[in-house]
Amino acid sequence: MSGSDGPGDGEGPAERPYVLLSCAMSVDGYIDDGTSERLLLSGDEDFDRVDEVRAGCDAIMVGAGTVRRDDPRLLVRSPARRRERVARGLPACPAKVTLTATGDLDPASRFFTAGDAEKIVYAASGAVDGLVSRLGATAAVVDAGEPADLRRVLRDLAGRGIRRLMVEGGGAVHTWFLLEDLADEIRLAVAPFFVGDPAAPRFVGAGRFPQGPLRRMDLAEVRALGDVVVLRYLVGRERSPERGDR
Repeated sequence: MSGSDGPGDGEGPAERPYVLLSCAMSVDGYIDDGTSERLLLSGDEDFDRVDEVRAGCDAIMVGAGTVRRDDPRLLVRSPARRRERVARGLPACPAKVTLTATGDLDPASRFFTAGDAEKIVYAASGAVDGLVSRLGATAAVVDAGEPADLRRVLRDLAGRGIRRLMVEGGGAVHTWFLLEDLADEIRLAVAPFFVGDPAAPRFVGAGRFPQGPLRRMDLAEVRALGDVVVLRYLVGRERSPERGDR
């Protein structure tokens, strides 16, 4: 089901999809500011790049907080890319996936109403019954365990034929994937300004990340798109301290 757009792309282990984290952030690592309006971090060129990456994936995942706050459509915007997917025997847009601990999701949000892509909601066990009742046939609701188990979610996605998963946030979800060491690739679009608001959300939160000094990630590509720089990292293996990588 999946496409590819560069060296190093591929499939994850047999029990889970290849996982690509995608994020736009300020130079100081913020993905939004503290106001009620959404902060635009990139421009048309980068939006088109993201659209291209979406078109090469089998599913796009965001957390329930992102669904509530940003009301994303999570569709491939380019008609040409949608046609190309259909010509390959794929749905016009990848499946939409979200994760929720509480079940606080509005069936009228664009995650559910925009487009005809498959929708899958992974919910903590205690929220499943209420979501099934509220969402009806709008989306498949899947028990993710109590508390929700990310590896269980990825195994279920693999069983549904999802070989390539794009994770678009928010910060809590990106943090979760990295702490669990379940990300294969990270693409960061860095905007040329600072936010500096300690109350604003960041790309990731605090934690003991496996991707530390002894397991530095591989910088596979750097691209300038207007005034935005896109960094593409492949998650590397543990490195010996004698190598002196800095």
